[in-house]
Amino acid sequence: MKRIIAAIVITAVMLPCCMASALAADLAEIRQRGVLRHLGVPYANFVSGSGDGMDVELLKGFAASIGVRYEYVPAGWDTIVQDLAGHKVKVTGSKVEFLEETPVKGDLIANGFTILPWREKVFTFSAPVFPSQVWLVALAGSKVRPIKPTGALDRDISGTKALMEGKSVLTLEKTCLDPSLYKLSETGAEVICFKGKLNELAPALLKKEAEMTILDFPDALIALGKWPGRFKVIGPVSNKQLMGVAFSKDAVNLCRAFNQFLEKSRKDGSYLKIVKKYYPSSVRYFPEFFTGSDYRAQ
Repeated sequence: MKRIIAAIVITAVMLPCCMASALAADLAEIRQRGVLRHLGVPYANFVSGSGDGMDVELLKGFAASIGVRYEYVPAGWDTIVQDLAGHKVKVTGSKVEFLEETPVKGDLIANGFTILPWREKVFTFSAPVFPSQVWLVALAGSKVRPIKPTGALDRDISGTKALMEGKSVLTLEKTCLDPSLYKLSETGAEVICFKGKLNELAPALLKKEAEMTILDFPDALIALGKWPGRFKVIGPVSNKQLMGVAFSKDAVNLCRAFNQFLEKSRKDGSYLKIVKKYYPSSVRYFPEFFTGSDYRAQ
C-alpha cells in the first residue's frame, strides 16, 4: 500500500513538469530560466552549425538584450515544427492537423524560415528578417535560356514554369521548396523529390541528378558565389516571399520583444552589418527591403 501511495505522490509531482514540457515558454519564463533556446537547421548562411550565421548572430544579440544566455538547439527539417509546436503536424494542401503531443525543445525557430500560409496556422511570426523568392536554376551549359523579364511577375513566373516542361526538376517536400506550393505537377516537368537536405540541392545539380532545381533566393546566392560560372538563374517560380522568426502562439511577449529588438537593430545599423557579412549581394537584389521601404510578399 505504501508503494502505491508513493507512486501516486511521484506522479502528482511529475505531472505538472510533463505538462510544462509540452508548452512553449514566453518572455517571463525564459528570463526566469536564464536561457533562450534557438531551434535551427544548418542552412545557407543563416545557421552554419558551427556557431555562426546570420540568424545565430541576430539571436545572440536578442538574447543579450533580454538578459539571458543564448543556446543553439540543433534540429532537422522533418522535426523542427513539432520541436516548437509541441505536436506532430500533418499538412495537406492548406489544411493543418495537429496530431499527438511531442516534447518542446526550443523557444523559437530561425534558419531562413520562410513565412508560409500553413506555417502561420501553427506559429506566430516576427516582423520579416530577410526577403526571399523561389528561383529555377540550371547548369550554365543548359540549352534552356533565362527568361526575359516582362515587368509583370505573374507573367515571368508563367514563362519560367513553361520552360520546365519535359525537364527533370529537383524539389524538396515539407520545406519552402515543396512542389505542391508552386503547382509544379501542372508544368509537365518530371518532379523529383530530393531525399537529401536543402543545402545539398545545388551540389546534386552539379552531379547532374536532374536538369534543373528550384532554390530559394538565399541558397541560390550561396551557390552562385561558391561555384561561379557553374549555374544560371532561369527565372522566378514564386512571388516574393519573406523569412521570419517563428514563435509559439503562446509566446506573445517574446515575439513582441524580438520585434522591438529588430526595429532597434535596423535603426542603429547593426542588422544591416550582419546582413552584409553573410549576404553581401542581397541588398542589390531586394533594395526596397533593406532600405526600410514598405516590403510585402506579393
